[in-house]
Formats: sequence, structure tokens, C-alpha cells
Amino acid sequence: MDPDLLFRPITELGALVSSGEVTARELVETSLSRIEALDGEVNAFTHAHADAALAAADAVQPGDPRPFAGVPVAIKTEVAVQGSPLTFGSRLFGDYTPDHDSFQVRRLKEAGMIVVGRTSMPEAGIMPITEPARFGATRNPWNLERTPGGSSGGSAAAVAAGMVPVANALDGGGSIRIPAACCGLVGLKPSRNRISLGPDIADSLLVVTGAVTRTVDETARLLDVLAGYEAGDANWAAAPGEPFAVAAKREPRPLRIGLVTDPPVDVPLDPEHDRAVRDAADLLASLGHSVQPAHALGGGGDTEGVFLTVFGSYLGTVVRFGGLIAGREPTADDVEPLTWAIYERARGITGVDFLVASSGIGAFARHFIASTFSQYDVLLSPTLVKPPVPIGTYDTNVPDVAEWARTGDFASFTPIANITGQPAISLPLSETADGLPIGIQLIGPPAGEALLLSLATQLEAARPWAQRRAPLATPA
Repeated sequence: MDPDLLFRPITELGALVSSGEVTARELVETSLSRIEALDGEVNAFTHAHADAALAAADAVQPGDPRPFAGVPVAIKTEVAVQGSPLTFGSRLFGDYTPDHDSFQVRRLKEAGMIVVGRTSMPEAGIMPITEPARFGATRNPWNLERTPGGSSGGSAAAVAAGMVPVANALDGGGSIRIPAACCGLVGLKPSRNRISLGPDIADSLLVVTGAVTRTVDETARLLDVLAGYEAGDANWAAAPGEPFAVAAKREPRPLRIGLVTDPPVDVPLDPEHDRAVRDAADLLASLGHSVQPAHALGGGGDTEGVFLTVFGSYLGTVVRFGGLIAGREPTADDVEPLTWAIYERARGITGVDFLVASSGIGAFARHFIASTFSQYDVLLSPTLVKPPVPIGTYDTNVPDVAEWARTGDFASFTPIANITGQPAISLPLSETADGLPIGIQLIGPPAGEALLLSLATQLEAARPWAQRRAPLATPA
């Protein structure tokens, strides 16, 4: 098997299968072989589905018109896949196995993709690291002593290690962009309601779904597959005027870009991340854009409080859902101590509290967008405050919500885009002196994925990154 096969773009892989040059079975076997060879060190997967994946691959024939026929994909273990355990990284869910696909999984399958397994996540998606007690720590293929980020850390690690070419990811406070930055990948947080969360979730103020990939083109093409209204959606983003993959190739006009270098919390920015974002600003200026300093991505009033109320309510819902699956009330023994502490806090939130906090998020978003995006077309910042932290830096065995808040010293640049609902993307434009990836974040205007993708493509052309590989993924 060609060890480089899964590093080729998904458009090429689909074309190889359609032409008959490569079979879908060969692609899936290559993916499963790499999972077997590498996942003992990385621990990106909670479950691999060899038999089902190979059976699906054998049903794909040359001439298949689907764009990604036979292309392996991994799905995060908080998204429903028919016949595959859905665990949210928690022992509370046991081996609960849905009898249906989520809409996003259905769309990926309709485009020809084959699910090879489930990727790990922190319990209930709480932390920006991936170290669930049930499945153990997922490790970064760039440095096995470091985190791949979270909460979509398993997905990012699987792609960075070359076990799959792309993987599903979700983002409620940075959970696509954080692991993309840690693992040297492209991670787009789409606009609120761009991709349906159904049928299990009606919609969400904070959480969106998407993917981690190696290239901007792959991100755009997957967005074209995933985006759009599904029957029963309460809210949805307006359809674009042209496919995102087409918009991504369009040269952006000269843009007003606001440069943010101060973390939203009172911690210093890592010097290498400061250098990297200023280098990105210089690159953007050389490409014809106007780059000016902008204010920190913080909020006035009780922005942090309303975010914690809404996000905490979502996490509380996950635990309650786990209890329904288990057929009883959840107890402290079912989950990690930090999860239980957040759940206990969530149980004290009334419906009125939630509605007030939701209104607060809306008020902040209106003010932020009106004031900031009247001055700038795009905001530029580091994705993270510092490099991927060592495994064990944050402890989910601490029964204190403060441990959750403490992660702001690592990943505080990302939640603002979830609060405002705007699209944001992390690009692997730089690296540390010892070779760890550094992600650069761009935040676009409301429903502005096309503009972000266009700008990201311009940066990718100016400073290509797709050929950089993690040491674990580099053949000896």
C-alpha cells in the first residue's frame, strides 16, 4: 500500500476511484492499516469499523459519479452514525448505538465517503484537550507528549497522522479551530446554522459542525456537501450565491484587516505566537490588504458569564441525555469530577436564566459586529495563546468549574466567533522553533465563509503548508 495515498486531496482520491485506477477497498484498507499501525501511539480512535467500512467500499464501483466515492472519513463520537457507538467520550453512554445517521453523516455518505471509525473527544466536549478518562489521552502526532487540542482532538490527530484524509469535527467554543491549530490543519468554524445539527439537535447558539482538513479547497468542498437546509430546521443560514469551492478560488479584493494580539484573558501571548501573527499581518499587507491594530476579542459586561450559562446548559443537556440512554438519573460516579461539577452548576440554571443569557449573547453579538465590522472586513489573531500544552496540563479529575475556566490561558481567542455566530478559520501558517504548528485565526463577517475561504486560499498559495507532515506521519 502506498503510504502517501491518504495525504492526497480528497478530490484526487475520488477521481482515482471513479477512474478505476484505485479501488475504494484499497483506500479503506490503507486507512485501516494506518489506524492499526499508528493508533496505539496516538489513540485518536475510540472505535474502528473495519468490516462495515470494507463492505461499503466493495459496493463502490469504477465510474461512480459521487465526488468522494470511496474516500475514508472519521466521525467524532458525539455525532450519530447508524450502527456505531456514540459515547461523548463518557462511560455514562455505555455502548449506546444509534439506529440512524445524523444529517451531516448522511450527506457525507451521499457524497461517497466511507466511515472507518469514531474519533475521541474530551468527556461531553468540555475541554480544549482530549484526555477522557474512559478512553485515555489522545496524543499529537507532531509531539506525542503534547495535546492535539480539543474537543475534536481525535479527529485532528487522525488526519495529522494520515490515518484518514479528512475528519468530522464540531465547535462550540473553538473545538474545530483549536485542534486544527495544534495539529497543523485547516479548521473552519462555519456560520451559525450553516450546517444542520439534526435530527438530534434543533439548533444551537454556540455549537456548529464541520471538518478538519489539510487544504482550503477540501474545506470548501466539504462545506458545499454539508451546508444547507434540512426538513424541520428552525433556523438556517442563507444559501451562498455560488458554491464555496468556486468562491474559494476567487481572488479577494483588498480588505481592511484588524490585527488582534492581546489575549481576551489576562495572560501573556506566547512570543512565538506573537511573532507568527505579526508575520501573517506582514504577509497580508504584502498581498495588498490594509492591516491595522484592533482591540482584543473580549466583551464588555458579563460576556463570560452568559457564555458559561449557555455553554454549561448545553453540557448539562449532554449529561441528561446520557442518563436517558442509561435509563436512570446520572450520578457523580458516571462521569469525571469536572463534568459533574459543571452539571451541578447547570442544574441550578433556570429556564429564565438561560433565556436571559441567550438574549445577552444576542445583544453582545449585535454590538460587536456593528462596531467592529464597520471598521474591518476580517479580524486576524493567533488561534491559540501558546503552543499545544503537555498531556496532563489540565485535570478533569478536579471537581471545580474553575479548572475549566483555567484553560483560557491556552485557548481564549476562539469563543468570540461562537458567541457572535460568525465564521472563523484556523490556518497552519507558521511553526515554533521546535517544529510544532502555530495556527492563525481569521474571523469573517456574518455568513462570510466565501470571503474567508478566498482569503485563506490566497494565503495558502503565498505560503503553502499541505506538504508539511507530522514526524509520526513521515515514512522512515
